[in-house]
Amino acid sequence: MTNSPRRILILQGHPDASTPHLCHALAQAYAEGAVAAGHTVRTVEVARLDFPLLRSQHEWETGPVPADLLPVQADLTWAEHVVLFFPLWLGDMPALLKAFLEQVARPGFAVPRAGSEAMGTKLLAGRSARVVVTMGMPALLYRWYFRAHSVRSLERNILGFVGFAPVRETLIGLVDRLGAPGVAQWQARLRKLGGQAQ
Repeated sequence: MTNSPRRILILQGHPDASTPHLCHALAQAYAEGAVAAGHTVRTVEVARLDFPLLRSQHEWETGPVPADLLPVQADLTWAEHVVLFFPLWLGDMPALLKAFLEQVARPGFAVPRAGSEAMGTKLLAGRSARVVVTMGMPALLYRWYFRAHSVRSLERNILGFVGFAPVRETLIGLVDRLGAPGVAQWQARLRKLGGQAQ
């Protein structure tokens, strides 16, 4: 638990912005808990941003960052703690979210440029993160049978690679069976985590 106010960035990674989903309700609960505890919160909804897919290494290394994502990079620089929400689709994060992370985590911002003296430096170090994932299967099945492979990859190969530590996770399974009481219980848990800025 932290005693001092923190700057928190919520990344809403659900690719459907046309209607609220469980990810939105959970993110809102987290934000409510954080604000009530005195933390400052900013929110980015990936589905409302306009950006193309990256299609080459050259484009990733030297192409311009899309205009919609420049404020996101500023938000990441500002943040001390980042919370990423997304539903598990086909065993992984939705494609839109992966495309977003590829665009944002550019050389010179999240990783050093090739040939730089800073090679190996984690440019977003000093920030912690939490990954909140909803899924239809039981969370224990995903964690122990599938080894939470996609979340582990996100934590190790993206968040950890650019410097986020520690990275914690919240896995929420059997979402179609939660019902109103189950949703309320998870909202209460996320509200508490928000208050703790964890």
